[in-house]
Amino acid sequence: MSNQMHLFSFIMHSPINHTVGSWALPGDDRLEGLASTDYWKEMGETLERGCFDAAFFADIPAAFDQYRDSADDAIKYGVCWPSHDPLIPLAIMASATKHLGLVMTKSISAISPYYMVRSLSTLDYISGGRVGWNVVTGHVRAEHRAAGLNMQMEHDARYDRADEYLDICRELWNGIEPGAIVADKETGIYADPAQVRRVNHHGEHLDCEATPPVLPSAQGHPVLFQAGSSNRGQTFAVNNAEAIFAVQHKIEGMKKFMADVSALAESEGKPEPRVTFGVQIIVADTDEEAEKLQKELSDNVILDAALARLSGTLGVDFSKHDLDKPMQMQKTQGGQGSMKTKTDPGLGTLRDLAIFNGTSTSMPQIVGSPETVANKLEEIWRETGCFGFNITPTTSNKSVVDFVDKVVPLLQERGALRKTYAATTLRGNMED
Repeated sequence: MSNQMHLFSFIMHSPINHTVGSWALPGDDRLEGLASTDYWKEMGETLERGCFDAAFFADIPAAFDQYRDSADDAIKYGVCWPSHDPLIPLAIMASATKHLGLVMTKSISAISPYYMVRSLSTLDYISGGRVGWNVVTGHVRAEHRAAGLNMQMEHDARYDRADEYLDICRELWNGIEPGAIVADKETGIYADPAQVRRVNHHGEHLDCEATPPVLPSAQGHPVLFQAGSSNRGQTFAVNNAEAIFAVQHKIEGMKKFMADVSALAESEGKPEPRVTFGVQIIVADTDEEAEKLQKELSDNVILDAALARLSGTLGVDFSKHDLDKPMQMQKTQGGQGSMKTKTDPGLGTLRDLAIFNGTSTSMPQIVGSPETVANKLEEIWRETGCFGFNITPTTSNKSVVDFVDKVVPLLQERGALRKTYAATTLRGNMED
């Protein structure tokens, strides 16, 4: 277990984060914030004031179109549509902060390794080494259609390609040696070509012949995150990621996940991975007020909107299923680990699951007063030995401010959370 709890804020540049319909609730200013640089600066400043490791952007690069074989419901209810490129708000946050990490989800399905490295590492270099990359293989059908890909690769094959993809990225990241940049103004020599290695990769899935395009940052290259929860996904994660993001509904499931990935890492000869669990915080002055807010959030979720999200994420058209029966395991080329998590019989019928998933994307909700929330976070952290939490807001930016102002000081007083940053790079702060 880490000496201190590490916090990440789960964000999207969309009308919602993970709570369907939240844009229409009182106190939510996301619609205005979509077009505002000040909004994202303030979000970054708030998270840095709360000593978060990073803003962690999720991404849905194309409108969900699995439900009723159409994107209409996603569009109609603003379910992660529109979804803007997370790189831009993170660049804005970088300009307003000095220590906050900048993590973005980027799918490898339609972007070449060269252009991925060029994009991510430009921000990593400019920000002084604060960027992280949540590597996803591309499980949403709409993304493949949007990119002109004729078919979605089979689940495990996507991870085989991803292994090769990251091999190329590492070659590009490591291609400029420490003494390569001469920058001698008298001779006019900028760099020593002998210390810049050209990549010449021709593999099973990918080809790349290129000179590394971006200078190494203060942390060398972006910190790698991964959220694979299937067997193949976990193998990819322990071999490539510096931190793993997971969703489990109960402490028992969290403990099992931790034990499974630890055993897998040992068998692969890799260090024990850092694991962060996704949670949704619903905090108010009293437990009763927080529970009332929880019900309001759930009651606000429109069923068709929730089913559009669930269908798009899992790759199954749930308009063809009986909503009043528990969800059964479905064959999918979408998120197989997510599918397994969501078939927990404790989540009730498909209708119940859709509403719960529409409220928190099936992340467990921690509901109560600041003291109650702090107690529960500390309990989970200490009992599971996890690295920390990805916290998804409800209403934005209000719920983020409430957490930072009301819960963070309690965690700091207990010594569970840092009061100051130890480093200026994301990797450095994650090692604190």
